Amino acid sequence: MFMSKQYNTANTLKIGTRGSPLALAQAVETRARLMAAHDLPEEAFEIVVIQTTGDAVQNRPLSEIGGKGLFTKELQVDLMSGTIDIAVHSMKDVANVLPDGLVLSTVLPREDVRDAFISLKYKSIDELPEGAVVGSSSLRRRAQLAAVRPDLQLVEFRGNVQTRLRKLDEGVVEATFLACAGLERLGRTDIANPIPVEQMLPAVAQGAIAIEQRIGDDVVSAMLAPINDAESQLRVTAERAFLKVLDGSCRTPIAGLALLDGDKLELRGEVLRPDGSEVFNGSWFGTTADPEALGIEAGEVLKAKIGEGFFD
Repeated sequence: MFMSKQYNTANTLKIGTRGSPLALAQAVETRARLMAAHDLPEEAFEIVVIQTTGDAVQNRPLSEIGGKGLFTKELQVDLMSGTIDIAVHSMKDVANVLPDGLVLSTVLPREDVRDAFISLKYKSIDELPEGAVVGSSSLRRRAQLAAVRPDLQLVEFRGNVQTRLRKLDEGVVEATFLACAGLERLGRTDIANPIPVEQMLPAVAQGAIAIEQRIGDDVVSAMLAPINDAESQLRVTAERAFLKVLDGSCRTPIAGLALLDGDKLELRGEVLRPDGSEVFNGSWFGTTADPEALGIEAGEVLKAKIGEGFFD
């Protein structure tokens, strides 16, 4: 079907994506990798833009309108119905439990996992004056910031990259945060001040692009197999297993990062109270033979430490 260079509108591979500039950039990257892997022209693929709840509702915090899944649900519905053939996601937006019949089969090579500090006046968190207003829609980032700078004023700050930069320019806040990977994909690394992971551990799967497909769709599986990055997949498998044990969502400040060294795997994990008043973290070590087991182990250890009702 899609392998043939004799394509038409009936056999183009339909790539589902959100409509934000970053989401579109990720879909274009996916298309480019597929074109190169199969020596196919651009016309063999169709990028289908689908509006999600997370994009439509901009005036409320994500934690209030459903948490994780807000940027994926509509894409998954269209994927299950056959309207699209694959869905391209920022992996960190994908819920731990997928709808029946769908699988995250493919992970593209992961970009910079770090958070970026963004400000027109200051270069780092340490430079912010006492009482400065900082905007973020991420409970994780807000909790991490509150833990080290309780003097700052933290406010809700939503919108795509362009919207947030405009609000920054208008003086709504003095600083915000974005993922380095997203800025790289948009060609805006000029505004980024990367934060070391030792200072701000990133979100689980940050920097990774995931491709979701229907289980049993062998043609699509064959198309995607050459562009899957095994190392990135190993790392996010460990991180997502960690998150699943803790039942992580946009309502829970959780960070996690897996690092590879040959066949050795290290997983760093962190759980915080939303107000930053308590932080639990640690590092766990395993091998690439079973990244999921390492994530489960780390999650169980931290779950036992924090106890019941930690996020209440």
